[in-house]
Amino acid sequence: MNTLFRIIGASIVLALGALVTATSAAQQPAAATKPPLYERLGGLKGISLVVDDFIDRLVANKTLNKNPAIDAGRKASPAPYLKVQVSQLVCEATGGPCRYAGKDMKSSHVRLNISEAEWDVMAGEFKKSLNKFKVPAAEQNELFEIVGKTKPDVVVRKG
Repeated sequence: MNTLFRIIGASIVLALGALVTATSAAQQPAAATKPPLYERLGGLKGISLVVDDFIDRLVANKTLNKNPAIDAGRKASPAPYLKVQVSQLVCEATGGPCRYAGKDMKSSHVRLNISEAEWDVMAGEFKKSLNKFKVPAAEQNELFEIVGKTKPDVVVRKG
């Protein structure tokens, strides 16, 4: 679950679709395509509820608050602003209609000096938020797959 926080990844658009071979398509009706992850997360409303709770958890987290760069970053980008930005990002990345207009992940995190351990703490907090809103495991895993691609741009130090 360490890859859970990767939800902050920017400009990742999820392509969903069912692959059906020509043989199976000829023998049986095509399987119904799965709705986009955006819809399965409850649309913008569901995403916003999870993100709101998640950002509140991050702001209150004592381990993360020990990092002076994260603390300074929170002052530059207060929680209400982060909630809007992250909600838009998740909406777009999961196939929704939103368009994230914020900075790329590397630019927005470079000064935060985030460690592997802090990434893990953030991932744990995100998992708590997803569980609180009863997001099913399949959707959580799909979300983790998307955000996992941002870790190299977010984590800048070991430990």
